[in-house]
Amino acid sequence: MKKDIHPDYKKTTIKCVCGNEIETASVEENLTVEICNACHPFYTGNQKILDSEGRVERFKKRYEKK
Repeated sequence: MKKDIHPDYKKTTIKCVCGNEIETASVEENLTVEICNACHPFYTGNQKILDSEGRVERFKKRYEKK
């Protein structure tokens, strides 16, 4: 292996917007993520629908049985 070409591997904290913090090691310091396993819908079982333009209602209205 060549010397002096590998980045420094150091302890870091990954912070999620939900407030969860994870201690790990990485070449980056103090990472921030938008979603983690504590708030992801797959792991929590809670589905959030962000429908700001009414797309779901338009779809249901268009394809509902008459």
